[in-house]
Amino acid sequence: MKKLFLTVISSIFFMTTGCSQNPLVNKNANEEAKALFNYINTLGDNILSGQHSYNGESQRYYNKVESITGKFPAVWGTDFYWSSGEDPGKRVVEAAKKMHKQGAIVTLMWHVGRPTDDAPFGWKESVQNKITDKEWQDLITPGTDIHKRWLAQVDHVASSLKELQDANIPVLWRPYHEMNGVWFWWGNKRGEQGFTKLWKMLFDRFTNHHKLNNLIWVWNANAPRDIPKDEGFDYELFYPGHDYVDILATDVYHYDYEQNEYEQLLKLADGKPIALGEVGQLPKTNILEVQPKWSWFMVWSNWLETANTEERVKNVYDYKNTITRDEIQIKN
Repeated sequence: MKKLFLTVISSIFFMTTGCSQNPLVNKNANEEAKALFNYINTLGDNILSGQHSYNGESQRYYNKVESITGKFPAVWGTDFYWSSGEDPGKRVVEAAKKMHKQGAIVTLMWHVGRPTDDAPFGWKESVQNKITDKEWQDLITPGTDIHKRWLAQVDHVASSLKELQDANIPVLWRPYHEMNGVWFWWGNKRGEQGFTKLWKMLFDRFTNHHKLNNLIWVWNANAPRDIPKDEGFDYELFYPGHDYVDILATDVYHYDYEQNEYEQLLKLADGKPIALGEVGQLPKTNILEVQPKWSWFMVWSNWLETANTEERVKNVYDYKNTITRDEIQIKN
């Protein structure tokens, strides 16, 4: 009943207003991005189901959900991470086009190596390696060698996103995720010259230089934690501000669905949508009952099998407020 109610209200909303209570931060966002964002803003207490795939691979885990539940996830995600061999950009673009054609919402991320390194990027050697304070300062300073190398990285991935724009595909774009953690080179950089500067530089390059108007900007942190040398710090320390973020997301692994952290993110969002950008163990339905404002969840690839029982997957997908691919109602 609730899903049907959402569909009716969503349709009325689009016919009468054509816009969202939360306008996209890119004032030149295209109609496809606006329609998707409007839809997310009308979800109410409903949650879109989602499943990640590695580097634009086939639909292995996405299809696994269907084999367990009889339903396909509403959201499909993958990664531009160039880990070995050829640049995965073409593979990601083709996979995204295929999934969009099948009716899925597309979300993309970017495990990118340090600007000081050349692709392909080793995981420990580059993505999770350190960057010195001097290198960071050079990175955020136009005209330096490191800044130029960063621009080359950014322009390269922008070309793939442009192909999706040309194909009229909106993207939930969540770059430089888990920035409040200590495990990525862009992580735990505080202050106006820290992570927020990097985010704003990327936003400016994509929005004003490349005219990428199909992106919905998803700022994706990690659930805070106080594990020594594996900390996730408070969300607000790394938030670039409402003028640069459309949706606030967090990643939750090991069933760490703390109510106070959910409420912290809601408060920081101040009316903007929030989401579970990545999860390991799916949230039980009793969690979704008391945390009803998550816009979507996305299970991380093989964690679907290694961290969840088939019974858990079925329970979440059968939950009265979970939306699957066949139930998406987006009006352009």
